[in-house]
Amino acid sequence: MPPKKRTGGSRNELSTSAGQDNLSGNESAEDFDNDVKGKRKKPATETSAKQKGTSEKDASGKTVYCHWLMKSEPESRIQNGVDVKFGIEDLKALPNQTGCWDGVRNYQARNFMRDMKVEQQAFFYHSNCKEPGIAGIMKIVKEAYVDHTQFDKKDPHYDPSSKPGNPKWIMVDVQFERKTKRYIPLSELKKYHLRHKAKGGPLKNMALFTRSRLSVQPLTEEEFNFVLSLEGKGRI
Repeated sequence: MPPKKRTGGSRNELSTSAGQDNLSGNESAEDFDNDVKGKRKKPATETSAKQKGTSEKDASGKTVYCHWLMKSEPESRIQNGVDVKFGIEDLKALPNQTGCWDGVRNYQARNFMRDMKVEQQAFFYHSNCKEPGIAGIMKIVKEAYVDHTQFDKKDPHYDPSSKPGNPKWIMVDVQFERKTKRYIPLSELKKYHLRHKAKGGPLKNMALFTRSRLSVQPLTEEEFNFVLSLEGKGRI
């Protein structure tokens, strides 16, 4: 979901939007989802997953994730007269290095955002660019609330079918933590995914490849830690 720079609704800080779910551009091993509708699931019951930083199951059997990957466009692209560019340096430059991740228009991605908890970490993923990949780490600082851009007729992600009394879309606030020690490209992650898929390994079921079109994706603890371990390794 491509964040963009603009004044965010009732707040005075700039916001990051995530409208990539509606894109049709080609991104090598990944594309953006157009409208894969998912049913809202029952809220997760209290577990120790947040404290442990692991992926567990709640009482209903639903997996509870504590790490995420969120896509954004670091290169300029004009949509409905607005530049939706927003890279990790743009997030870092915001007041308090914090912004709202708005513009998500995919039901599965929205549902994942509903599950996010304060202090959980997410990879900032550069997409729809020359070399897609993981650029840094951010954390969730405000849990899901109504995305005001769905009601703004001037916004690229305006949704005329969504009503203030029954809004469809939500957003979360994220804060920059750090850039990764090196840029971890999609091409490298894909090599590990194929290797692990064939012989077993942490990235064998990574959503970046099994649900590649989603702009907001869950990560298991094992996946998150493996990707972090790549920071100190050379490219394969």
